[in-house]
Amino acid sequence: MQWLRAADPGFEESFARVVAHRRESDVDVGRDVAAILADVRERGDAALADYTRRFDGFDLGEDWRISVQDCRAAYDSLEPELRNALDLAAERIRAYHEQQLPEDRDYTDAIGMRLGARWRPVEAAGLYVPGGRAAYPSSLLMNAIPARVAGVERLAVVTPTPNGAIDPLVLAAAHICGIEEIWRVGGAQAVAALAYGTERIARVDVIAGPGNAWVAEAKRQLYGVVGIDMVAGPSEILVIADNANDPAWIAADLLSQAEHDPAAQAILITDDEGFAHAVAAEVEALLGRLGTGTTARASWNEHGLIVVVGSLADAPPLADQLAAEHVELAVADPRPLFDRIRHAGSIFLGRHTPEALGDYIAGPNHVLPTGRRARFASGLSVLDFMKRTSFIDASAEAMAALGPAAIALAEAEGLPAHAQSVRLRLR
Repeated sequence: MQWLRAADPGFEESFARVVAHRRESDVDVGRDVAAILADVRERGDAALADYTRRFDGFDLGEDWRISVQDCRAAYDSLEPELRNALDLAAERIRAYHEQQLPEDRDYTDAIGMRLGARWRPVEAAGLYVPGGRAAYPSSLLMNAIPARVAGVERLAVVTPTPNGAIDPLVLAAAHICGIEEIWRVGGAQAVAALAYGTERIARVDVIAGPGNAWVAEAKRQLYGVVGIDMVAGPSEILVIADNANDPAWIAADLLSQAEHDPAAQAILITDDEGFAHAVAAEVEALLGRLGTGTTARASWNEHGLIVVVGSLADAPPLADQLAAEHVELAVADPRPLFDRIRHAGSIFLGRHTPEALGDYIAGPNHVLPTGRRARFASGLSVLDFMKRTSFIDASAEAMAALGPAAIALAEAEGLPAHAQSVRLRLR
């Protein structure tokens, strides 16, 4: 774990190196993924079966899909407390995303031209659900519910089932979302199947959902063949905290992301060095008790960072450089800091709003931009499953008003057929 102090010489250079460090896939992953995509495009289901046997130790045979009956049975078998928690999460996620639905526009301007735009859902969306290091039913809810709210007719889920096993919580979440199409394939090959289509799996228009480096790279390479939610990298959290916090709370918040992946990153910015040491000590204590301690320690040791600044008023510019996936403002009055931060995937305000609340139950989407992409990207929303079509309806009067200018611009650009198509209508 690294320490930086804003008062030390060379702080800006050291912090810039942290910002620039990439914790994502290398050239070898990109090359391997390209080969897999080409193979699936060429051989279709045969390639999927081969990769599933090789990577998941599972022979698909005729058992390619998981039935809706299995999903219903998984939901019914849950303990009531857990079933109620999933239902509550789904309800809150749905309510939040319903507020994102855009409105069509239709108006007539001063010269009599009718203009506007209409929003429509994509016809089919593919959702990737991880099945390796951990299975996350919450991620299925976060991906499927916005698509349902958008009005997508077909949702196709792909998920690896190592040795034929699948987490029943994922099946229960699929039941809650009304998903009827679940395929037992994962990895870059599953993303390729969704993008290109195979004998069994019909192609989709948009692919969303988290995955490992191979899945993320497959989505990146296939963007343009299909739409994607984003290219997501390892998880990140930035906690900005003063010394009035309980150090144990902040330590748990930092490790809540470190436990995801050895490549995840947890950063603390504080204005009190004594408090920083107290948090570091609590991190060490908690690492010894976590079931995910091996993963979390690898992340903390390799990528963890504590930054001590002279004042928390100095934190927002540092936060903007990081443009982190998650930013916690663990202070009594977070608004002044919140108002000054421009780049973040999601911001958690106050001492009683841990990032984990957003992962499960608050309502906003937990699929968020990583790797400084919050500078230009947003979290998953209903709009990722919709597209906007503009329309123009010109009356004769509107054509008369605008036509001469359109002709002049077309001729200036050297496009005479453009000009003629307008000129003929002015006669």
